[in-house]
Amino acid sequence: MTISDLNAPTTDDLRVVTDDGDDRRDIHSVVMGAGPAGLTAAWELAHRGAQVEVLEADPREVGGIARTASYKGFRFDIGGHRFFTKSQEVEHLWHEILDDDDWLRVPRMSRIFYRGRFFNYPLKPLNALRGLGLLETVLCVLSYMWARARPRKPEVSFEDWVRNRFGERLYRIFFKTYTEKVWGMPCKEISADWAAQRIKGLSLLGALKDALLPSKGGEVVKTLIDEFEYPKLGPGMMWETAAEKIKRLGASVHMAHRVTGVRHAGGRVEAVEAAGPHGPVEFGGTDFVSTLPIRDLVNMLEPPAPPEVQTAANALKYRDFLTVVLIVDRPDSFPDNWIYVHDPSVALGRVQNFRNWSPYMVPDESKTALGLEYFCLQDDALWSMEDAALVELGTKELASIGLCKPDEIVDGTIVRMPKAYPVYDDAYRQNVALVRSYLDATMKNLQLVGRNGMHKYNNQDHSMMTALFAARNILGADLDQWRVNTDAEYHEEAREDADTAGRLVPRSVPT
Repeated sequence: MTISDLNAPTTDDLRVVTDDGDDRRDIHSVVMGAGPAGLTAAWELAHRGAQVEVLEADPREVGGIARTASYKGFRFDIGGHRFFTKSQEVEHLWHEILDDDDWLRVPRMSRIFYRGRFFNYPLKPLNALRGLGLLETVLCVLSYMWARARPRKPEVSFEDWVRNRFGERLYRIFFKTYTEKVWGMPCKEISADWAAQRIKGLSLLGALKDALLPSKGGEVVKTLIDEFEYPKLGPGMMWETAAEKIKRLGASVHMAHRVTGVRHAGGRVEAVEAAGPHGPVEFGGTDFVSTLPIRDLVNMLEPPAPPEVQTAANALKYRDFLTVVLIVDRPDSFPDNWIYVHDPSVALGRVQNFRNWSPYMVPDESKTALGLEYFCLQDDALWSMEDAALVELGTKELASIGLCKPDEIVDGTIVRMPKAYPVYDDAYRQNVALVRSYLDATMKNLQLVGRNGMHKYNNQDHSMMTALFAARNILGADLDQWRVNTDAEYHEEAREDADTAGRLVPRSVPT
């Protein structure tokens, strides 16, 4: 099977190994985590007759980072989750879980906010230059001409790469601030290869040419689609429904069961230990699937992994994320699904308008729920702020950029999401490879899937594909979930290192 086969698998390609109708009650699988990957693996196994137990640390909600949280009847995403995929297999599964009546077709609208002005996103050069005003436009053009005449060589950093193609002024307006908010790293310290992947050969002249002489045909680019599917009650609706349906098939979903240990011997995992609501519990099985962060999984092993494996796992890094949800006492705040906040005067990175994702997300037609997204680390002062202080900060920042008046905010709540984004630093590939080598050799009935489970910054559909591969391996197939691509086929250039191709996160500048 080729890499391209794995990027867009068909139903026939992947179901052939499990469509024999056999009752697989000889298989007893324990799935660690009830996010998209964990529940997809459980769904596939339960539908093939296997015994399945899912362990989820959260006491109430399934879905992981794709869950839909709620507060006083208002529902909101942990970040926005568009449903668009090139995999017919995944799309079929989405619609197998939810009925057609549960879906909406949502028109996409997103913009950039910078110093009191809105700009189309994805960037449209003519719109951007008009929005900047005549003087700033002239300065941006001159800055671009200067950059073209005196390009930085070699292109080492993200800053070098973008400046050479857009000029210093446009780089600072449309690239620098938001990138640094998201990743907490100066653009001078982010490698140029990430820019080359994320902005795929784009330049100001190329963008102007495409705007004035748009090409016809071609594939839909994932980040540029005009509309997308969305469950009426948010992405959590899908995973809540999936959990209920697999329970009807005989699977067990144990909420408030935080995995605390993974016991192994003789080249296999024997049991998983969890802290349940009534004390410690042990779950034995024939096969095990982990969506846990690799760092956490390795630290739970009994007996412990060798010191060099522990060191590699503990070197893996993550970017954390919190949402300040504000309830606004008016029905319409702005027309966008979301707005990227490039303005450097606020820490706020992005604002989601959940009413514009689905009107069913808001129980009161006279109000709106806005999700203010802040990117941070767990040892940041922002992460440890009291909830009331964060609501106050969000209210102040939203008002300061003119999106809302303080007296229109009638309530608010906070949702924190640790380990939202696995970070690809200079050593992550070697560290993941070392951990994988150890686990493959010592735990042959354990499979890693999903974003944190594989330390791969992939989307929901790709996480689901890794889980389908793992489940079918348990059922007798021989598929490699590590070669499921991430985002390269949609909007980035393919790389030769296939197991890391696609949706990159920043690397440090090479030394």
